Amino acid sequence: MANKIKTRFFCQECGYEAVKWLGQCPACRAWNSFVEETVSVSGGGKEKRPAAGPQSRPAVLNEISMEEEQRIPTGIGELDRVLGGGIVTGSLTLVGGDPGIGKSTLLLQMCRNLSRDNRRLLYVSGEESLRQIKMRAMRIGDFTDALELYCETNLTQIEEVIGERRPQVVVIDSIQTMYNEAVSAAPGSVSQVRESTGVLLRLAKGLGISIFIVGHVTKEGTVAGPRVLEHMVDTVLYFEGDRHASYRILRGVKNRFGSTNEIGVFEMRQEGLAEVKNPSEFMLNGRPEGANGSVVSCSMEGTRPMLTEIQALVCQSNFGIPRRQTTGTDFNRVNLLMAVLEKRLGMQIGSCDAYVNIAGGIKITEPAIDLGIVLAIMSSFKNRPVPEGVVAFGEVGLSGEVRAVSMAEQRVREAQKLGFTTCILPQVCLEKLPPVDGIRLEGVRSVADAARLV
Repeated sequence: MANKIKTRFFCQECGYEAVKWLGQCPACRAWNSFVEETVSVSGGGKEKRPAAGPQSRPAVLNEISMEEEQRIPTGIGELDRVLGGGIVTGSLTLVGGDPGIGKSTLLLQMCRNLSRDNRRLLYVSGEESLRQIKMRAMRIGDFTDALELYCETNLTQIEEVIGERRPQVVVIDSIQTMYNEAVSAAPGSVSQVRESTGVLLRLAKGLGISIFIVGHVTKEGTVAGPRVLEHMVDTVLYFEGDRHASYRILRGVKNRFGSTNEIGVFEMRQEGLAEVKNPSEFMLNGRPEGANGSVVSCSMEGTRPMLTEIQALVCQSNFGIPRRQTTGTDFNRVNLLMAVLEKRLGMQIGSCDAYVNIAGGIKITEPAIDLGIVLAIMSSFKNRPVPEGVVAFGEVGLSGEVRAVSMAEQRVREAQKLGFTTCILPQVCLEKLPPVDGIRLEGVRSVADAARLV
């Protein structure tokens, strides 16, 4: 019997399917997330599936051979760090980010490096023409003939080309422009994105091809389409940062072959993205000298310590309700720390406007920067600058105590490497640290002890 065209309602957040519109999704509890799409329903009976072959039988755990996965180095150290050491053969990677942030540029630079190693590459673009891709490629550098470009949005034809060419790495730019002829919905819809990703997943696992998918993001910063898209792929990378600024941060949100705590830092230049080997020095460039409300703190991004400047501005409010604003850190956490200062140290800042900023535009939510935020607020309120060469880190509790943080030695050595002379850290961490030459360590048990030191 012929296929019948019907409509279904899909949740844009999780992909839940319903026969009618619902105000709230029963699966993910999201409100107003259902959209109507046309689907084709087969009028015949159940589809007859082929019998399972010998390769699809269940396997005993002890019979599975443990071989280390093969990784392909990309030639970009920061990208390799986030991926866990390189590209895993047969993996499916999703790269998301704001428009113009540099997703296509990064993947094209990766293709340039891999083409120089004579790796067979296929770059499939559904948004740009061959001439536009070449204009961007000429700005990046020289490419070899190992890279092939293909402008197509029909996934059936793309699948045929991949099966014929058998490349080692494929880039799909972007998944929202691809469409599968078997699905009657429009490109970019929930059904098309889900089915197209399923086809690419079978290609990656069946042929052993590493596939990179570029995904657009919504205004909330998540990849557009159903949430199931992130569950299907092996690795999810987010490109963060202000596109008007020079820095970019590549963060791994999901990685089946490595850690999800690592980040890669890049700088956008005219010739493309350049790696930032020392992000601490990069973030501290242009720091004012002798200014109140400025404190350097240290946070950990995976195994990498990163020094950042915390700025605070506290002034008397001209309105009945004081204004609080934060950039780069948690708003509620700053309110909590200000309440600790008012209760434990007697600082009358309840009627003051307070603005806290992490310089450089980076976002940090680690509690280790609590002590830096507290010292910056106190410095601005009392109009007294923190002495030069001081770095501070530690978590602050509601009783005003300074609690221990992890990997204290790595943080201290990073500060010592950049020329800081004094480090204020929790007393508990100081007792476990070996002596470090070139930097004075000051342990504190409470915010009152830290206030007396600076």
